[in-house]
Amino acid sequence: MPVQLFTPDGLMQPVPYHHVAVATGTRHVHVAGQIARDAAGRALAPGDLAGQVAQALRNTGAGLRAAGADFGDVVRLTFYVTGWSPEKIGAFMDGVEQVAGELGLPRPLPPSSLIGVDVLFEPDVLVEVEATAVTA
Repeated sequence: MPVQLFTPDGLMQPVPYHHVAVATGTRHVHVAGQIARDAAGRALAPGDLAGQVAQALRNTGAGLRAAGADFGDVVRLTFYVTGWSPEKIGAFMDGVEQVAGELGLPRPLPPSSLIGVDVLFEPDVLVEVEATAVTA
């Protein structure tokens, strides 16, 4: 596998993600921000942060697979969450856990950022996920 994930001593522990990814592959895959919509553009899990996180990760996985990659190749995940507050971490992590086994998400996750934003491009969108992967 071209990706090694780890957390060196001296960095904050525990967190649900690794702090460092080292990739030795040559092919970069960038998946644009994915949201909780089906292929026809219909909103899924309205008002449900956990459900939207799960669906956005499923859509991210579909983008990775289409490029010949999977979550084992991911070196970076970025999550944008509307109206973020620390009280939402439970629902956010519930969404991750709902699909972790289904999608083969590494545990802990690859290096990740969760960025709180006021709004995304549509009022019903609660989360958007971007992924960067490296393959051989």
